Amino acid sequence: MTTDYESNPAIINLRNYLRIRSVHPNVNYDDCITYIRGQASEIGLPVHVYEPRPKKPVAVITWEGTEPSLPSILLNSHMDVVPVFEKSWTYPPFEAHLKDGFIYGRGVQDMKSVAVQYLECVKRLKAKGIRLKRTVHLSFVPDEEIGGEPGMGQFVKTDDFKKLNVGFALDEGIGSATDEYQIFSGERTIWHLKVVCPGKSGHGSLLLPDNNGEKLRYMIDKLMDIRSESKKQLADHPEWTIGDVTTVNLTMLSGGIQSNVVPEKLTATFDIRIALSVDQKQFEDTIKRWCVEAGNGVTYEFEQKDPYVVPTKCDDSNSYWLAFKAAADQLKITLKQCTFPGGTDSRYLRELNIPAIGFSPMNRTVPGLHEHDEHLSAEVFLRGIELYEAIIPAVANVE
Repeated sequence: MTTDYESNPAIINLRNYLRIRSVHPNVNYDDCITYIRGQASEIGLPVHVYEPRPKKPVAVITWEGTEPSLPSILLNSHMDVVPVFEKSWTYPPFEAHLKDGFIYGRGVQDMKSVAVQYLECVKRLKAKGIRLKRTVHLSFVPDEEIGGEPGMGQFVKTDDFKKLNVGFALDEGIGSATDEYQIFSGERTIWHLKVVCPGKSGHGSLLLPDNNGEKLRYMIDKLMDIRSESKKQLADHPEWTIGDVTTVNLTMLSGGIQSNVVPEKLTATFDIRIALSVDQKQFEDTIKRWCVEAGNGVTYEFEQKDPYVVPTKCDDSNSYWLAFKAAADQLKITLKQCTFPGGTDSRYLRELNIPAIGFSPMNRTVPGLHEHDEHLSAEVFLRGIELYEAIIPAVANVE
């Protein structure tokens, strides 16, 4: 029997949100805020829109608990999505095309589906007359896809955020291709490193001393050796995930003015994601040593250098985790604890010692974040709402 997803209210809601082009660069969030205000009105809950930076709105829908003085639960999602190459998509990326039980659209995995699952869950719980002990806030933040600093990064510094009195947060995770559901208690540290190699300029036909190409090759080789070692570790430990190793990728090369002129300077930029097990001071000291070994004048600078953030504990010391895990056990779902491979807004919360778990209820789903033809099974999406109907009350009723 064919399921009529076209007329399902939750599917309709998701597709409407996906049609909003909150895409980088220069995102205009007006339509997102209008959508969120409409959702709050439909559910019957108040919404406040804050602007920690101009044109960077943060919307918060609040469902007050029976004991509002207790630390609250934050259900966080980001409104923005990454750019698309529309010609490479089978269906228009902002059409929210539904075919053969799959919804296609930019942001359907990352992470508008999760935002709508939060909304639909709260809507269902309220319709059943359920009241939760702790206040639940649904936050919708901007600019996560460009690092999150203008959004959550600024919002957590405000008195408005402090007044939310957040005790625990749920944020985005990643889909799992297996029957398991992945949960993320921490994430690797992001360093965007630029290596600058000066040298003697001159004619391209000569073998000049103090050559910046040789210096750059030395630095690239050293950093790519880390990449090779991480690939070997993953091959040797099939149970590991990408979040368990340090990744290095050469993302930009620049320098030169003409093909027959040796330039004064060559630069290389690397995207480095440092595993939680790595001593970051030692890591940077190693980079410093390599710069000296590479040759005269080689330096490095950071375009982004995030601090180490302590992961959220998933043990008996964390009552929210115990409630989450108990709900998962009751649902008979299997959880796999991982380190998030990229960066999310959770790190801004964990920096404040607020426990945060990344969880996108998408099993049997090949991760397609940022890819062409990003899509999600309608069945998986609807099942996710049911999971939240058990998990959110569990964490919100923690004593």
